[in-house]
Amino acid sequence: MHVASVAFGFLIGLSLGLLGGGGSILTVPIFVYVLGFGAKESIAMSLAVVGATSLVGAAGHWRHGHVRIRIALVFGVVAMFGTYIGTRLAARLTGAEQLAIFGVIMVVAASVMLRGRPTNVGYNPGGGSPGPSSSLPAAFTAAQGFVVGLLTGLVGIGGGFLIVPTLIWGGLAMREAVGTSLVAIAMNCAVGFYGYMGDVQIAWIPMALVTAGTIPGIATGTYAIPFLSQDALRRGFAVLLFALAAYMLYRNLSTVL
Repeated sequence: MHVASVAFGFLIGLSLGLLGGGGSILTVPIFVYVLGFGAKESIAMSLAVVGATSLVGAAGHWRHGHVRIRIALVFGVVAMFGTYIGTRLAARLTGAEQLAIFGVIMVVAASVMLRGRPTNVGYNPGGGSPGPSSSLPAAFTAAQGFVVGLLTGLVGIGGGFLIVPTLIWGGLAMREAVGTSLVAIAMNCAVGFYGYMGDVQIAWIPMALVTAGTIPGIATGTYAIPFLSQDALRRGFAVLLFALAAYMLYRNLSTVL
């Protein structure tokens, strides 16, 4: 099981490195259905895993100049406030209710990935400035941040699958969107994990093993970005999300309804 934890951690990190998101969407089901933890414990541990991994990935993007710090801070600070509210609301829900909500969000995320604007818009393999615009209105960024933060606290979603398309639609290059997203996710997950501390029991060793796998995973994904089609990756990831969502809804809707 230790080897499996590290291996699944690698897949989580790879998703974050390649897509700037998707880590929590994989982490929660892995903790629940593969490693056998309860829903609330899995949500809390996924926040720690994804937050730590995002911080490592953000450092790599920062060194290459792919982080728009103003956007990351506006998004991250507002998201942290939303996350705190989300953790308080989560205390009123059962684990099955949280997982059912999680499944619905996965369906929405997969639909957005399949129908959204191609992710190579503004992408410059050389890492230079994007074409149309390199900044987003502060009010729009803050509103998106609050929604993402609320979901993070409620069901443990880091929000990268929402943050990255938003940043790209605002004109950032793919690399900049991913790097900026990772900074916001790390801030968001830190508050979310803190909000769950004391309310759930943390399995520190399994959490550390999964995290140990995510670090080389995100490094691999970050390195591979220039060599892979982001549109193809997102379509493939969307199909995976639909399959996971169907399973989670099947397992939990009967409990909720």
